[in-house]
Amino acid sequence: MRNVFAFVFSVVTCFTVTAQKRFELADLAKLTTISDPQISPDGKSIVLVVSRPEYKQNVFNAELVLIDIASGKQSVLTQNRPVVSQPRWSGDGTQLAFLAKTGTGKEATNQVFILAAFGEAKQLTKAPKGVQHFSWKPGGEAIAFVTADEPSNKAEADKGNDAFEVGNNDMFLIAAPTPSHIWMISTVGGEAKKLTSGSWSLPVTIPPGAPSSPLSWSPDGKLIAFVKVIGPYSGDALNRTIQLLNVETGAITPLTGRSKFEGYPTFSADGASINYWFVKDGTQGNINDIYVTPVSGGEGRCVTTALDRDMSRAFWMPDGKSLLVGGHDDNRVSLWLQPLNGTAKKLNLGSLSPSWYFWIDAFVDKNGAIAFTASDPLQPAELYYMSSPSAPPRRLTEFNKEVRNMTMGKWETLRWNLDSFKHNGLLTYPVAYVAGEKYPLVLIVHGGPAAASVETFSSRTQLFANKGYFVFEPNYRGSDNMGSAYRKAIIKDAGAGPGRDVMAGLDKLKNTGMIDTARIGVTGWSYGGFMTVWLAGHYPGWKAALAGAAVTDWVDQYNLGDANVLRANAIGGSPWIGDNMKLYTYQSPITMAHKITAPTLILANTGDPRVPVSQSYKLYHVLKDNGVPTKFIAWNIPAHNATDPVRQMEVSRLWLDWMDQYLMNKKPAF
Repeated sequence: MRNVFAFVFSVVTCFTVTAQKRFELADLAKLTTISDPQISPDGKSIVLVVSRPEYKQNVFNAELVLIDIASGKQSVLTQNRPVVSQPRWSGDGTQLAFLAKTGTGKEATNQVFILAAFGEAKQLTKAPKGVQHFSWKPGGEAIAFVTADEPSNKAEADKGNDAFEVGNNDMFLIAAPTPSHIWMISTVGGEAKKLTSGSWSLPVTIPPGAPSSPLSWSPDGKLIAFVKVIGPYSGDALNRTIQLLNVETGAITPLTGRSKFEGYPTFSADGASINYWFVKDGTQGNINDIYVTPVSGGEGRCVTTALDRDMSRAFWMPDGKSLLVGGHDDNRVSLWLQPLNGTAKKLNLGSLSPSWYFWIDAFVDKNGAIAFTASDPLQPAELYYMSSPSAPPRRLTEFNKEVRNMTMGKWETLRWNLDSFKHNGLLTYPVAYVAGEKYPLVLIVHGGPAAASVETFSSRTQLFANKGYFVFEPNYRGSDNMGSAYRKAIIKDAGAGPGRDVMAGLDKLKNTGMIDTARIGVTGWSYGGFMTVWLAGHYPGWKAALAGAAVTDWVDQYNLGDANVLRANAIGGSPWIGDNMKLYTYQSPITMAHKITAPTLILANTGDPRVPVSQSYKLYHVLKDNGVPTKFIAWNIPAHNATDPVRQMEVSRLWLDWMDQYLMNKKPAF
């Protein structure tokens, strides 16, 4: 295919904020995270989760905060709880349910609590395995919740008879996973009633990923729409289908008759229809589309075909004739008003991009008002409100005002063409940039790969900008911001095509004369770590590299990761069938890692279920055996990303220090 290069600098609101203080590592302690806004049924207030880091105890202190929409006045609803999440109003707005952690250590579990006006929160559930998520019955007299079954052999396992069957799961499985099922409990208390049972399970998300598909009640309280997977092993997750549970009889009926790829069903306000997610064309690795079908069943029809974007959320609008949908869109996160019959209209959000973490952090109330959290590259996330889809967004909070007033690097969206695709990426300038001077550059490649680098606030990016670096965050084929063809183009081409995409953007950036081409570092986490190792092994000239939680060997990913066999389609089938191993070898960065010459820092978590640490060990030995300056630093945590503030700050510190050592010639800090 002929390589056609075109390059455009698209400048977007790129003024450096006037401030007295630069944003530095210690300022991570000043960042407040907000999420999960829920508008009250009377439309007058919004409750959301507000989380702040506390470094001495190494926890994030979370509170539920009530925001008055008219005045912005705040009221803290919960205090002194180690974890709070999922605030949900009762239908009449007189009660608020939420999840909170109870117990200590390994015995700690999430349980449902109910807070009535002017009262104390009371614990409602006592599920031995904890509550994953829940939903109010429309009348408010009961709550349905999801919890895992207790092991059937618990008594015998305690005596040492703890052998278990290993299935399609990650290598860190220590006992057979148990199915998750639906229970219901009266809001006045009493014993919970189990509504579903069997060897099948409701889905359980292992982070990172969208939250587990929520339960959706029919407005008359007779049915619950949920997602069923064939079993509790994580590698079986593709076999997911939407089911309707008759709460009175216990009968379960499939909605569409499909056998795979369905999720996130939601009843319309009149109970006549359900919208849900389904991968485009039923093809694994494709974008999510939104379908609408009658509650009587059938596949229905796709309403987002013309958008050609990877949908990360869908809300019914009050008229039942349209949906609010959202997802990555070119260099932004966008929201659209999508009629069931007609053309979608993009909402005017100004410079804002709604918060995205594999789904959109937003809420639509019964009157069509919208609450969402959002940021842009110069300011961290705050809460915004729109009285209707056509109204301008209004900021309701100032949680991150102090950080917003610090100096931040201006930004540009870069665009280039290659291999018939249009590409883009975010370029952030060094603070105090002077035209005509050259600066070092740090490439930060996003993970996923079904994600994107878009115009949102990134603390790590701004830390580098405040230390005098350009930061380039390119998108590449496989990213989810440019439609179906772009998303699918990575199948059986995990590294070569994406590598060309990144290098084409970088080469054009070099030609601007702004970059000191002798001081460029390549970095990334997860699939960004994969791309780091691929680029460092296939292209010369890097001054330093950082590979975090890096996929280096697709065979290990297939055999040992939590997605295991789900990876097969993307690489080319099982590596153990026919000649497929050749595809795995070619697409694995470890194959060419002996060509790496850049000093490389390897970061990993020893219990990472998503990208098993075995792959980092392989990379370490390849580099050490070939005389490349290398450090391998790991944390003993069972997660893909650090979830506590101390480790999160340490990851950023190591990232900064490694680049400083080799791009700025600063004394190593470790």
